[in-house]
Amino acid sequence: MAFGEPLCDSEAVLIERAGTDGQDQTEARDQLVARVQGVVFGQQYLMLDYDCPRSALKKATAITPGLESPTIAPLADPDWVAIRALVPRRDVNGIMDELAAIGAKAILASDIRFCRF
Repeated sequence: MAFGEPLCDSEAVLIERAGTDGQDQTEARDQLVARVQGVVFGQQYLMLDYDCPRSALKKATAITPGLESPTIAPLADPDWVAIRALVPRRDVNGIMDELAAIGAKAILASDIRFCRF
């Protein structure tokens, strides 16, 4: 579904007062920047959790590589694993379709409110 052209493009700018070189000011600024970046990043990604047959593990991790690596945990059934990975929000429906096609089950996408990297 297409909605047309954006009504407005904008950007956020953080302005710092000149002469704020103190250590406390620098730490406070860095903390604020990290918090804002965490919110922005959280809006761009979703956490995807799903169960996957071990036989499809290589394909599944190729579909959802995560930022560095997906989290993989054993399940009670030794033929299955649980996988958790961050995925771009804009791609989540296609990714979920690909996972379902290789036999993944219980595919759940969760919002991220805040994060730090």
